[in-house]
Amino acid sequence: MLQRFGQVLVLFALILVQVPAIILTVVMLLLSVALGMVFLFPPQTIMVRELAELNRRLVRQWTGMEIDPPYLPAPPPPVPQADGMYRSERTLYKSPWIPAWNSRWKWLMSDPATWRDEVWLLFDPVVKVALIPLFLLLPARGLRVYALWCDLLLGATAASRLAGQVSHLRRTRNLAADSQAAEMRRIERDLHDGTQARLVAIGMTLGAVEQLVDDNPSAAKALLAKARDASAETLTELRRVVRGIHPPVLAERGLADAVRALAIDSPLQVTVDVELAHRPEAPVEAAVYFAVSELLSNAARHGEARTATVDVSTKGPDLRVTVTDDGMGGADPAKGSGLIGIERRLAAFDGVLALHSPPGGPTTVTMDLPRVLPDHWAGNLVKMPRWKSAVVVLLWATAWCPTFPQGVVAAIFKIFGIEEKAWFLALHLPEVWQWPVIFGMITLGVIMHILAIRIPANHDRERWLVEATPTKPWCP
Repeated sequence: MLQRFGQVLVLFALILVQVPAIILTVVMLLLSVALGMVFLFPPQTIMVRELAELNRRLVRQWTGMEIDPPYLPAPPPPVPQADGMYRSERTLYKSPWIPAWNSRWKWLMSDPATWRDEVWLLFDPVVKVALIPLFLLLPARGLRVYALWCDLLLGATAASRLAGQVSHLRRTRNLAADSQAAEMRRIERDLHDGTQARLVAIGMTLGAVEQLVDDNPSAAKALLAKARDASAETLTELRRVVRGIHPPVLAERGLADAVRALAIDSPLQVTVDVELAHRPEAPVEAAVYFAVSELLSNAARHGEARTATVDVSTKGPDLRVTVTDDGMGGADPAKGSGLIGIERRLAAFDGVLALHSPPGGPTTVTMDLPRVLPDHWAGNLVKMPRWKSAVVVLLWATAWCPTFPQGVVAAIFKIFGIEEKAWFLALHLPEVWQWPVIFGMITLGVIMHILAIRIPANHDRERWLVEATPTKPWCP
């Protein structure tokens, strides 16, 4: 019992930290949201999250209730382009600091858990005071009820859990694809070392032939035959592993130019039609590139084809690749034609492969990779309804009034004892109501500013993350 009372005292002692944190949070939100000092928003959010995490830890230790953090996954660090520059919206930067800061600001602003933490911090002291009778009579039960209150606002929601699972699956997918790419690069290094040694040996053999060709022609012929066999083995090894080497053109120029390079190198007459306005992620590019390479190789080697067509197109966020050749047809994945390997490669992205190859040809292979392109690239973002847009415009047009004239300016008049009441509502009220109304007006204004930002962010988070900026936190 004494231990429970001690835990309750610790909870009330935290109010001494929470009250200054509430005041600081209101000030920083006011400055960052209403006055445009956006650099104050991330540290304020981190401060509140630290307090929330401390509360989760105490509740877990005292009641055994596990409260999972509800925060959305943090954005990945910015990746430099081929020219070494970092892109943020339509601006290029030499340093990754500004793109990383913009992504972090959007992540914190658009995460619903951020605002749930703010609400928890604002009302948590009130809840503790309201639970005083229960804490005094049944401290263990009171702590349990308090834990349920914390879980209500600080616990993970179904949406946050789903977002975490999606992020985990995406990381797993990219890890699998990157592991495969790393394996290919390892094969490339092994080939460099092994093939190079084999070629050096062939060169030494030919040097010995030059010395023996006059004095011992039979030995020279034997060495020549050995060199010929070694060169054939080396060529076979090169052909077997060259398909697994990560081509520089893919990393530097993207999927479209890499496929065109495949068409140029192919013994077939290949027609390429690429409709790809933006580059997909690197693992997706690698999967599609090596799949197309395998299909063109199969068409030339097994299908006896003379011409082929490669079509790369998009449908919303989906990517579709179609490879058609005029070969003899009859392709069967069970015969070891490499189609099973392509299916496994596409499976990492939930992709599917459809094969139509009747005897006599032609052979058509269609590969669909769903949702591998961001929605904002697809150009199918739905704009807000007119009533939502009207609400946002109304909020931005009126939020200044309770925030500044009826709130901040009235507070300044009150602090400095200025007798002029003008049209400040709080100053016309009785003395006991003036400060509560002033704080209420400031709170109302901040809430209106936050709603003006949150409505478009909640309507289409993908579009908001693309188009919004700290200086323009709304979507057109």
